[in-house]
Amino acid sequence: MKLLLDTHIWLWMIGPHSKVLPRVQKQIEDSRDDLWLSPISIWELLLLEERGKFEFPGGIDAWLAKAFATLLVIEASLTHEVAAEVRNVRLPHRDPADRFLAATARVYDLTLVTADQRLLGSRDWKTLANY
Repeated sequence: MKLLLDTHIWLWMIGPHSKVLPRVQKQIEDSRDDLWLSPISIWELLLLEERGKFEFPGGIDAWLAKAFATLLVIEASLTHEVAAEVRNVRLPHRDPADRFLAATARVYDLTLVTADQRLLGSRDWKTLANY
């Protein structure tokens, strides 16, 4: 399976107090699965830090280095195809990060791992629910 980690799932997998459910964590840690990450997730983390909503011990750069060393991911490049696909994503909200993640899942044929109810249950992309 090819799994695209939503930003919060990635954060939870690296952090000291994981909120990732055991069955989802098992799937993420399955060596047969490819883990993917969008650059949009880095952007989201930078915004969280800028707004003071999350503090990264040692700073964001140190946290990112640890995160990439801890959990090996494939970068889901933000291509023109992904950007164009955003216009076809229908969500009940206008969060641009969520729209890019959904478009990325569609373009790369990935399963989006998320706890975000607003992203779950779509017939337009595959999801793995963390709830």
